[in-house]
Parts: sequence; structure tokens; C-alpha cells
Amino acid sequence: MSRWILLGGLAVLLFFAIPRAAAAAPEADSCTTCHSGLEGRLGKPALGMADDVHTRRGLACASCHGGNPREMSMGAHDRSAGFTGAPTPAQVPQFCARCHSRPEVMRRYNPKLPTDQFARFLTSVHGTRLAKGDTKVATCTSCHGVHPVRAVSDAASPVSPTNVPQTCARCHADPDRMKSYGIPTTQFEEYKGSVHGEGLLARGNRQAPACNDCHDNHGAVPPGVTSVANVCAQCHSATRDLFVRSPHKTAFDILGEAECTTCHGTHNIAFPSDEMIGAGRGTVCVRCHPADSGAGQAAAQIRGQLERVKSIIAQADALLARASTAGMDVTDANLDLNEARTQLILSRAVTHAASPAEIEKTAGAGVAAALRATAFGDAAMAELRFRWRGLVVSIGVIMFVAAALWLKIRELESHR
Repeated sequence: MSRWILLGGLAVLLFFAIPRAAAAAPEADSCTTCHSGLEGRLGKPALGMADDVHTRRGLACASCHGGNPREMSMGAHDRSAGFTGAPTPAQVPQFCARCHSRPEVMRRYNPKLPTDQFARFLTSVHGTRLAKGDTKVATCTSCHGVHPVRAVSDAASPVSPTNVPQTCARCHADPDRMKSYGIPTTQFEEYKGSVHGEGLLARGNRQAPACNDCHDNHGAVPPGVTSVANVCAQCHSATRDLFVRSPHKTAFDILGEAECTTCHGTHNIAFPSDEMIGAGRGTVCVRCHPADSGAGQAAAQIRGQLERVKSIIAQADALLARASTAGMDVTDANLDLNEARTQLILSRAVTHAASPAEIEKTAGAGVAAALRATAFGDAAMAELRFRWRGLVVSIGVIMFVAAALWLKIRELESHR
């Protein structure tokens, strides 16, 4: 009886297991089966599909290229089954847009992806040139790669944030490719040495902008003179607001000058320093304003106020360092010193308002905070000197008493 029960149980298990195993078995895919055995450009796509974001979402070769993947022969390339093969460069954007421009399709795979990339591409420099028959321009696969197309979050993706500059440079740093467009090819080298490039490429700070943050990605265009400030304001909104109320805003509008890049540069933006401001040789201000002009004198005043804050902060810092090394508690004074440093940073930002009066307010607040720290440091050092004097007097008294006791003891011993 137990034997029959055991056999019956096995039969039931097999009844349920066999259909499930059959359902779990992958369907035949002649695309990868055939192309995996080929070499060169025909075998490369199959090798890269394991890392392809589409494969990981359950899509196969036929999902894009059509055909009959169950046919284990050249019949897989059946045109009646929708086989299209590899698209030409001019066909690539529309090829990808078959899915990426359809919200109902993208919701099934990645609802976060926008579905307006193709529409934006058509408005870009790349898209408009492609529409005119220029097939040298970048399309989807030029930037995202193909077989595999990796997710943007994948560090190996050409469009991962830290890889974007090198990806753009594959074309834009190629003199032969750019020659017919009259476009310079120094942007990537300039960017690498800039404050943005150093942050992104050297330190891996993904908050630092890459090419697409300023030029856009699918709708890539060079910022125009009137849009540069708005592009920069995506990150630097506070300084943008200060500039808008400065006298420079009206002047730049009249002259048709780009607002931020006129002083800071474009791809080669250096870390801003106080040496940029003032009426001395090499400053940004003297490019437009002679040193003896009203604006030149205002620039000199602004620089002087910054230097005054820095000088008093340095003096207070050195004083508190001596007091702290001597064992004095200077915690409260350091709070004032930090406030002074904050006001100095704010003063540097307020220089975009080009107003000595506004700088005087923030710089004056910094000076006041630094002077409070200095006063605290002076008081701490005065107390330290008082303690040393007290210590010296105390030691003197102790030594005097000790000497008197010693003499008294000697006197008593001599009498004895």
C-alpha cells in the first residue's frame, strides 16, 4: 500500500512539474544561436546582448529587427515576418522611436523614461542636419552604443554622467570630422582643465555639469547669447539673480554680450578667485573698465572690501590658534569666525551685483564677526598672561616659604 501511495505522489508531482518546466524553457532564438558562432561584425552583436538593457527587460533581437527567431535557418530573415535588419544611420532615430516615442509601450518596461526624445532630437543641431541628409551627425547609437545598449545608470555606459564628455569628444575632438563644420575641437581639453571637468572627471562629483547639462542631450544646441545666463542659472540661480539687478545686465543686453561667459569663459571655466576682481592688471574688470574710470574705481573698492575681510579673518584665526594651543577654550570665538567666513563667501557672490554698497553690507558683517572673534582671542590671551603672572607669583611665594622653613630648620638644628 505504501509503495502505491509513493508512486501516486510521484505521478502527481510529475504532472505539475513537466508543464511548468516546459513553460520555463526559453523559446528558440535563432538570432543568438547563429550569430554567436560568427566572427567579426556579425558575431559581435550576439556577444554584447547579455549586457543590453533591452535583453534584461525581456526583449530579444526580433523585438527590434523583426524576423522569425524560431526558424533555424536564413528563413529567420523573412521579410513577411517583419525582418528589417540593421537600420542605416539616417533611419536610426525613427527606428528607436518606434518604442521610445510611445508612452503605452514604455510604461511596460520603464515608465520613468521620457517619450519626447525623438521630437527633441528633430529640433537639435544633429537632428536638423540629419534631416538635410548629413549622416555624419550623431544619432541614438552614436551616444548610447549598440549591442549592448547599457542603462544610463551603468558605469560602463557611454552616456553615464562621468563618461558623457569623452563620448561627445569622440566626434567633437576629431579635427577631421569637425573640419567641414568649422567647429573648434579644443572643447574637451578645455573642459578637463576647468572647475567643472575637475569636479566630474577627477573627483567623480556627479553634481558637476557635463556637456549635456548645458547643451541638452537629445535636443542638443549651442546656447545663444541671450540664453547663456539661463543655462548657467540651472545651478547658479543665486548669482544669476544678483547679476540681473546689476548695471551690467542692461549694458550686456545693449551690447549683445553673453552674460556669464564674458567674465568666466565657456568650456575652460576656472575656479573663481578674488584676483579676478579689481582695477589691477590681469583682472576681469579692466577688460572693459579703465582703472581710472568710475567703474574701475568701484571695482577697486569691491576688491578692497574683500581683502579687508580676509585680512581680519586671518589675524583672528592666528590669534585663536595660539590661544587654543595654550589650552584656552575658544569655542564661542570660533563660531564668530565661522560667521565671518560665511559673510566673506556671501560677499564674493554679491560681487555679481557690481555694487560697492551691497558688498559693504556683507563685508561689514564679516568684519564685525571677525572683530568679535579677535576681541575674544585678545581676552583669552590676556587671561592667559594673568594666569602666568599668578603662577609665577605663586611659585615665588612657595619658594620663599620653603627657603624660610629650610633656614629655620637649620637654625633649630644648630641650637640643638
